[in-house]
Amino acid sequence: MKAKIFLGSPRKGGNTEILAEEVAAGLREAGTEVEVIRLAGYKINPCIACGGCEKTGCCVVQDDMQAMYPRIDDADRLILVSPIYFYGVTAQLKAFIDRSQAMWSRKYLLKKRLPSSVPRIGCLVSAAATKGEKVFDGAVLTVQYALDAMDFQFGGSLLVKGVDRKGEVRNMDAELERARRFGRELAEK
Repeated sequence: MKAKIFLGSPRKGGNTEILAEEVAAGLREAGTEVEVIRLAGYKINPCIACGGCEKTGCCVVQDDMQAMYPRIDDADRLILVSPIYFYGVTAQLKAFIDRSQAMWSRKYLLKKRLPSSVPRIGCLVSAAATKGEKVFDGAVLTVQYALDAMDFQFGGSLLVKGVDRKGEVRNMDAELERARRFGRELAEK
């Protein structure tokens, strides 16, 4: 089984990345091959709504997103990782998600589905500085619909509130263990 983890934070070593590392460790413990991709290291332009993908299922914009499509298609597990910025995902992850429009076209307009020997499952890993009741709602909805476009079933979220300072989650042993367990359980779904 193969898992791809897409880090949406522009900050290296932040709380979401630390959580993602633990999820990756859990996936590896369950025998899953894991690749981690830091989106901030790539040039991914926003979708230009040109409709070019509607006939082919392929995006016509030539940038680093072209290298992401095969990675997404190759994954059995897809983990989208982002801190919360104004009740949503980061701009880096949102551009990546918006460019999945080509995959939506492939699935819904062209009726082309990817063959898979196991259920393709995706999830969200996120951390927020605040503890608001609805702080994750926007990000969860965005990721659910993005994963559907990418032809993944939504397998849940790992959400941690109240972590603001860089690396603060390292002092939260229960959350780190929960992240590792989340990875193991994701591999077994």
